[in-house]
Amino acid sequence: MTTDNPYSSLIARQNAFFRTHGTKSYTFRADALRKLGDVIRAHEGEIVQALKTDLNKSEFEAYSTEIGVVLKEIRHTLQHLRAWMRPTKVRTPLTHFGSKSTIHHDPYGVVLIIAPWNFPFQLAIAPLIGAIAAGNCAIVKPSELTPRTSEIVAKLLRGIYLDEYVAVVEGGVEASQGLLNEKVDYIFFTGGTAIGHIVMSSAAKHLTPVTLELGGKSPCIIHADATLPLAARRIAWGKFTNAGQTCIAPDYLYVHESVKDAFIAELKQAIATMYGANPLQSDTFTRIVSARHFERLEAYLHEGQVAIGGQFDREQLRIAPTVLTEITADDPVMQDEIFGPILPVLTYTDLDHIIDEINRRPKPLALYLFAESKQVQQRVLDHTSFGGGCINDTLYHFTSPHLPFGGVGSSGIGAYHGKSSFELFSHHKSVLKQTTWFDIPFRYPHIKNGLKRIKLFLK
Repeated sequence: MTTDNPYSSLIARQNAFFRTHGTKSYTFRADALRKLGDVIRAHEGEIVQALKTDLNKSEFEAYSTEIGVVLKEIRHTLQHLRAWMRPTKVRTPLTHFGSKSTIHHDPYGVVLIIAPWNFPFQLAIAPLIGAIAAGNCAIVKPSELTPRTSEIVAKLLRGIYLDEYVAVVEGGVEASQGLLNEKVDYIFFTGGTAIGHIVMSSAAKHLTPVTLELGGKSPCIIHADATLPLAARRIAWGKFTNAGQTCIAPDYLYVHESVKDAFIAELKQAIATMYGANPLQSDTFTRIVSARHFERLEAYLHEGQVAIGGQFDREQLRIAPTVLTEITADDPVMQDEIFGPILPVLTYTDLDHIIDEINRRPKPLALYLFAESKQVQQRVLDHTSFGGGCINDTLYHFTSPHLPFGGVGSSGIGAYHGKSSFELFSHHKSVLKQTTWFDIPFRYPHIKNGLKRIKLFLK
């Protein structure tokens, strides 16, 4: 049978390579991860330059949010991989007397990883670490909106891996669609909700399992007892890193009415300290990825009242860190994820009211709360649903290999990082090993009083 899809041959070769079982040994997986770490360290300068070219990322931001994150993930995985690979022993009930139960972690086979443009290196490589650790073959599709980073990802991976093991497919929408039309064993997608629908629909045709790392409007609450200077610094950092083009950036603030003016003053100072008096002239403030995204964001600048920032440079695709006040829940800026350096501020006096407002929206990828009160912290945690988040910080939960990262509801399906990545890309195969020394007779239907004995055990 022939096909016009150019990716059929690649997937067939990866399937054939996977069937050799060569990817399953600890030695093979660990060696592949070491090669990945070595090549990233050897080409760190090129990666930094690619991110600078595509997004104007500073060396500090490129290393701290892209390169360093994946190197840490590789180190953590290598430290624990051998233990993760061992079958997990579980208890066996009395009804199964004589048997032993274990859970084996089997690789799926060929994994397709579709990466986004906002963290184009990290979000291509981080899931690949999990796929390799779990013993899979992988196809990585970098974003065409960051072409220089796509090139460096392709160069590095092609330099250390055979295509039948780990391949890179560059190109635009047609490449992604061509790959999605083929049957693979697992799909890992990071991006917007609209494309997430397309990916899941394509996966459904082949009953392919998926992980969707999406986004949404992630709220941040500043309660009356918050430590305002610290909250302002951490929110400014979390929101305006990567010019707000971060799926877990605080998307909007709920500030208690009693501290609004004081908090805005602290936030203004924090932004000025981090990004200078004129961020548009900074050589290190990240640009907006495309003219289309810039035009979408620029329209928000005319809503409410600009309390901080508001400047923009259309030619350079830059928007200064901006804070909007006098915003209502019905304004356009509050309808969709902003994904840019614009932060709407709403106020509240009743915590239960804003919890209800948050719960009326689609479940967010992240939620942040700044409050000293343990009761307030627990109330928000107990009464809201979100993918993950922080109390008295922003973004930091994402960088811990011990915390699963992922969404819930419309903000995503599945979670990864650290051991969670290994588990995500592994099928948990349950195995019961039964003794042959004896048999339990009453499980068979012809045994006298068998039903009575079964009821006794299974009540």
